[in-house]
Parts: sequence; C-alpha cells; structure tokens
Amino acid sequence: MDVTVTDLTVARGGLAILAGVNFTLSPGAALVLRGPNGSGKTTLLRTVAGLQPLMAGEISGAEDRIAYAAHADGLKAALSVTENLGFWASVFAGPSIDAALDAFDLRALASRRAGHLSAGQKRRLGLARLMVTGRPVWVLDEPTVSLDAASVAMFATAVRAHLAAGGMALIATHIDLGLEADVLDVTPFRALAMDVQGADEAFL
Repeated sequence: MDVTVTDLTVARGGLAILAGVNFTLSPGAALVLRGPNGSGKTTLLRTVAGLQPLMAGEISGAEDRIAYAAHADGLKAALSVTENLGFWASVFAGPSIDAALDAFDLRALASRRAGHLSAGQKRRLGLARLMVTGRPVWVLDEPTVSLDAASVAMFATAVRAHLAAGGMALIATHIDLGLEADVLDVTPFRALAMDVQGADEAFL
C-alpha cells in the first residue's frame, strides 16, 4: 500500500511552515527530503509520522505502519544492547533481534549497557530499533548523525535491504547514502518568509 501526501500544510506553533506538499511513497521506494536548516523538513516528517497534527491536506496509508527515528536514540541507559532491542521488539510484536544485531555490528556489544556506549554506538543501536518494529515505513530525520563512514555504509545497507523486502523510507539527510531514491526539495513549499540561517531545525 502506498503512502500518499496530498496538498499538505504543516505547522509549528500554529504557524504554517510548508504548504501544498504532495508526494507518493510506494513499496520498495525511498524519498529523500532536501532543504536548508530550518526549512521545515523535521516538521514535515513529524506530521507524516503522526506526532503532530496537520494543518490542511491529507495523509493516507501511514496509519500504524510507521517507525520513526529522529535526533533522540530512544534508549534505556540501564539496559543492555540486547535488552533495549528486546524491549522494542516486544512493544511492536516485531521479529527476532538477531538480524538487527548483525546488520549494525552490535554482537560484540550485546551485553553492554546502553549508557556505556559511545555516541556512534548509541546511534547504531537506535537505528537498529527500526528493524525490530516490523513496520514497513521508515521515517528518518538526519539518521546518520554521530556515525562514521563505515557505520553510514552499514545503515545504507540496512535501508537497501528494507526497500528490497518491500519497505519504504522517507529520509531527511544531507548525506548521499548511495540509494536509488527520488529527491524532494521542500524549499518551494515554504509558507513563511523565514531566516533559515537563524532558525533551529530541531523546532522546524
């Protein structure tokens, strides 16, 4: 089933940020969002993921099918790597954690508490959560933050495998992940004259 966004207006603090956004995401496809910091990519992703209400338009095909990953890794510091993944697998009634451990090279860290991981290791564990949700639509906001080149390649491989299995990915990133993906520049959809140099992407 496609995820379709039709004439969407998204807002922050009651003010429209982007207006008239249209796209369709089909099984096996990825869409990469582009635009300067503060242009509204995060607000668009959060709206598509159902984390904030839309101002106008329609989103169809996304209900209960999305796994969202943003700046926070969503980890429990006192739990081990396997316990964190097991927790999320149980929440979503997802698959075994074995594939996620292997895909993000976490086997050697399996018993280590998340609070004792480096920033890059935490990021890999946070992204590994996507694989244990069992959800077909991955909505990702700058997923490669804190990752070195090898880990970025690891993540890109995981996304390609997800797409090959019929999954979908909507990604805001400034990095070329080497994916076969359409690109949507959000700049033409800006609803406000904004100082993007002074804006904070975390709130837009």
